[in-house]
Amino acid sequence: MPLWPVYTGSNEPHDGIRRLPPPPPWRAFDGGPVLDPPADADDASAGSPDRTHRAETYQATPETVQLVNAALYLRRPLLVTGPPGTGKSSLAYAVARELRLGPVLRWNITSRSTLHDGLYQYDPLSRLYAARQAPEGGPGEAGIENHLRLGPLGTALLPHARPRALLIDEIDKSDLDLPNDLLNVLEEGQYEIPELVRAARHTPVAEVLADGTDARVPVARGRVRCRAFPFVVLTSNGEREFPPAFLRRCVTLRLRQPDDRHLADIVRAHLGEPDAHARRLIERFLSRVGGGDLATDQLLNAIYLARASDLGADSLDELAEQLMPYLGRTPQPDAF
Repeated sequence: MPLWPVYTGSNEPHDGIRRLPPPPPWRAFDGGPVLDPPADADDASAGSPDRTHRAETYQATPETVQLVNAALYLRRPLLVTGPPGTGKSSLAYAVARELRLGPVLRWNITSRSTLHDGLYQYDPLSRLYAARQAPEGGPGEAGIENHLRLGPLGTALLPHARPRALLIDEIDKSDLDLPNDLLNVLEEGQYEIPELVRAARHTPVAEVLADGTDARVPVARGRVRCRAFPFVVLTSNGEREFPPAFLRRCVTLRLRQPDDRHLADIVRAHLGEPDAHARRLIERFLSRVGGGDLATDQLLNAIYLARASDLGADSLDELAEQLMPYLGRTPQPDAF
């Protein structure tokens, strides 16, 4: 029986993803052969202590829970926008951990990133070298599949039995063409690897390396098509606008600076119950937000050092001011 919400924001891992209802007819995919979830399917952080902590302590708002579930049900990417430090990238790890989607596949975007980078990487020079080193008449390592590795997007679109989680971080830093280039791949849930398509006559099924692992996965005739559409989180700091066609295909979540209650919950999750000094820092943090962009982790840093040091009150206030500089526009004068 379907379950709403599948993602609850409770930070307690469960198998609710199995009760996700069938996709809308226009978002149904039939890729195969079906691949089992990764062996460490409960580990959303792939062994990284900082990401594990972020996933365990993420504080989701009711709006976040609703729109994450909308993206999961509709099989649509989730575009998360908001100021720095509002937990945009942490959301992907929190959802993957709660729903046991396995290690998060991460694609960090720069101005030089292309769609090809996210799908796969092929090294023809290493293949040429391998061909020269192969013993005469022997198989060697010159096969194309030995010099090709799937990227994070390419791995996410493999025909997994349950969705993989993919974080496309800071999409607003990309070249202007990348959002448009992503449209067809995310809409169709499939792509081709031309090098393998050309070799399909001799190698109909190639075993290639997946992103973030040494495991190989089968790719038939150079074509990859998903089965369970991945949970895709695209983050943006709001530094640019996206084409309407791109926005139409995404569920958009706009994160805002947390209020005093939400900040207290965040501090409690990371550092325990806020004491009097921590609450005073929260008040000061909120009073300064109107003057420029601040990140929640700046507040956490100030509270942590206040607890870990034996500085006096005046020194702590001075240190807190230095730890919470404005990140965006020129701040208005204030008395911190």
